[in-house]
Amino acid sequence: MVGWLFRAHGELCASHPWEVIVATLTLTVCMLTVDQRPLGLSPDPHMGCGWRHDCVGLEDYNAADVIVMTLIRCVAILYSYYQFCHLQKLGSKYILGIAGLFTVFSSFVFSSSVINFLGSDVSDLKDALFFFLLLIDLSKATVLAQFALSSRSQDEVKHNIAHGIAMLGPTITLDTLVETLVIGVGTLSGVRRLEVLCCFACMSVVVNYIVFMTFYPACLSLILELSRSGESGQPAWQDKSLIMRALHEEDQKPNPVVQRVKVIMSAGLMLVHAHSRWSFASEAEDLPVGNLVTGNSAGSLNGTEDTMIFQGYILKWLTVNADHIVILILLLALAVKFVFFEVKDELTKCRPSEYTGAHKRLMGVEGWVEVSGSSPQAEDIVSVPCEHKSVQTEEPEEPIHQTASSEPLQEDDSKGAPPTEDRSVDECLKVYKSEAGARALSDSEVMTLVACGHVPSHQLEKVVGDPERGVCIRRKILNRTANLHGALTHLPYQRYDYSKVMGACCENVIGYMPVPVGVAGPLLLDGRLVHVPLATTEGCLVASTNRGSRALMRCGVTSRVVADGMTRGPVVRFPNISRASEAMLWMQAPQNFSAMKESFNSTSRFARLSKIHIRIAGRYLFIRFVATTGDAMGMNMLSKGTEVALEFVQETFSDMEILSLSGNFCTDKKPAAVNWIEGRGKSVVCEAVVPADVVSSILKTNVQALVDVNITKNLIGSAVAGSVGGFNAHAANVVTAIFIATGQDPAQNVGSSNCMTLMEPWGEDGKDLYVSCTMPSIEIGTVGGGTVLPPQAACLEMLGVRGANKVCPGENANMLARIVCGTVLAGELSLMSALAAGHLVRSHLQHNRASTGTSDCGAGSLASCKGKS
Repeated sequence: MVGWLFRAHGELCASHPWEVIVATLTLTVCMLTVDQRPLGLSPDPHMGCGWRHDCVGLEDYNAADVIVMTLIRCVAILYSYYQFCHLQKLGSKYILGIAGLFTVFSSFVFSSSVINFLGSDVSDLKDALFFFLLLIDLSKATVLAQFALSSRSQDEVKHNIAHGIAMLGPTITLDTLVETLVIGVGTLSGVRRLEVLCCFACMSVVVNYIVFMTFYPACLSLILELSRSGESGQPAWQDKSLIMRALHEEDQKPNPVVQRVKVIMSAGLMLVHAHSRWSFASEAEDLPVGNLVTGNSAGSLNGTEDTMIFQGYILKWLTVNADHIVILILLLALAVKFVFFEVKDELTKCRPSEYTGAHKRLMGVEGWVEVSGSSPQAEDIVSVPCEHKSVQTEEPEEPIHQTASSEPLQEDDSKGAPPTEDRSVDECLKVYKSEAGARALSDSEVMTLVACGHVPSHQLEKVVGDPERGVCIRRKILNRTANLHGALTHLPYQRYDYSKVMGACCENVIGYMPVPVGVAGPLLLDGRLVHVPLATTEGCLVASTNRGSRALMRCGVTSRVVADGMTRGPVVRFPNISRASEAMLWMQAPQNFSAMKESFNSTSRFARLSKIHIRIAGRYLFIRFVATTGDAMGMNMLSKGTEVALEFVQETFSDMEILSLSGNFCTDKKPAAVNWIEGRGKSVVCEAVVPADVVSSILKTNVQALVDVNITKNLIGSAVAGSVGGFNAHAANVVTAIFIATGQDPAQNVGSSNCMTLMEPWGEDGKDLYVSCTMPSIEIGTVGGGTVLPPQAACLEMLGVRGANKVCPGENANMLARIVCGTVLAGELSLMSALAAGHLVRSHLQHNRASTGTSDCGAGSLASCKGKS
């Protein structure tokens, strides 16, 4: 009901972090520096000393004081230890660090300043320190940090912080009221030291609430803004906090029953306090006025007495009592347990360290159990999702794909209940053939049916009706039969959309392979700025391509698609060479080719046969069909059309025998001069004229050196090697990285990487550099295959070429081919400059052989390294 008010408050704090932080710290400093006299807040009206240790009776420790304070200290330490171990399982240094530092800071610093302002003595905090530990609750601060860390931009940070405050504010407000009233009862206990500490605690609770609602949101907003202010502009917490986007609102909504109980409790406690305070006030009115005067006695102390009191405070801090010895023993025991035993327990209980408490929340806490390993090779204890049932949650804005897996690799499975004995094979088979199907069977029972041959392993996803569960069962079977010793532990498989994979991209799936994706650019291509995604595990490839793009920014790259035609080359056989040569001439006749074209085109809306090339070898004919295929790469279209066209030819040549739809005259995924000469897919040419000053300032070399190295390396060297289409420095590097990122067939980099790089002096004085790349066989598409998978489709969307072009079919695929060629040109320019300047070896030694933490290829000549020479 009042959520909008808390949301507006959170938005204000997150939007103006500097103002809130400076104001809070200024107020704190003022409160620390103000010299206040005691306010006489002692619960005992006969003692006019406030909370000072120089009051009569405060130094006199009795048995009740010692016992109560020792118990409070022990409970405080144990509670703090429990909170620390619980938060450590979150696995996020940002959450634990931000929430922990804030809570400690607010509990001690701000509370101490308020206590000082109210006139109490700092030495009173000796006992209050332990009591404060009981008030420290990192859970709310952690939840708000999770809301903030789930953001992808600074605007979203502010929105999420405001949203978190709106959700947590009413609950925290009511909790603060209840805590204050409950702790306030302690001021009526009659135990002097406990009364003082309860007064401190009440103030600390109120102060913590105020700071949490103002200072903490501002700190969160400012910290996340500063952590984003690097060159990339990407949030530093991004990789660690993707799981936090699964934080559900319903998990944070308070229980209405609990809230009503708290309200009733608060009303009752307020009556108790009102009655108690009113009674004290009545008794105080009956006392002589002189007994209530407390402020003047302090003025009678001279300098010597002040010194003695100060020394007394120090001695109180250094005094070792029996309760101190108990606390010391407890601290040492906990420290020994944490250092020598806790780490070992964590390793055995959570073998995949990535699956921490936050991951469990992601999958649904009720769906996780602890199971024992079923074989000596398996982990002793691992956390596994029961039956891997999909948890119905609110769909996040972006699908979350894990980069590490909590692979159970166990045969045990349950649904949260104690494991039961598996049914017999006959019973399992009866259930499987019933309407319930394999969904009603446990994982181990499905595995039994697979082992007995009743269920095909490759159809597990379909049989169990849950692709993710089917993948999990297949992993278990593989681990059992192949004895992999947990090798699949770090191959992720969960939270992936297998519906787009099944029957299209892969079979017998056991997971997916995360590959890092970098971005190069912007590349100025045909007057358009393009940011190119590159999926690679080779260090400095992206940085080198990025430097080439930067060198081309002033001049830009011009590209043209000069030919378009995917190919399929079947092989047919005739009884003799006479019939073979007769058929060849018949198919080459214009009227017969037109008839073949008509039959070919009838198989697809987009496939259009443009020409055929025929080669004869004895009584064999190799026929190369060339056709445009719209925005698809087109191999399936070509195969279907080729089959129908050959059937049409068989109507005339009934003795023609179709041996194979692919006779390697295509040629697909193999080095071949025919692709280099005739082209395959998209034939693209790119060029640019790089000014001399750019060559010297960005590429760190000169035009003549680049031209000489290009001639000797890319032209003469490749000719000496007998290369086919390899007249370049490292075109395959860029081609493969783009292919993986955009869902192309990586095996087709063999023909798609055919490239000739040419460089020559340009201009009247020959000081500028002309560079071009000619790539005759880029086999690429924007629909079908791996382009339908969400991550790959996202990269295509990033380039503006996702899916089919509805206005001009084929234009998206052509544009992607031009982007490939233009990016190759940028990569060629950067690597050739590194070779000409002699930087390649130095760069490789510094970056490719260095640790991950020291790799930084972003600037200067050291960024020019990537590429195989």
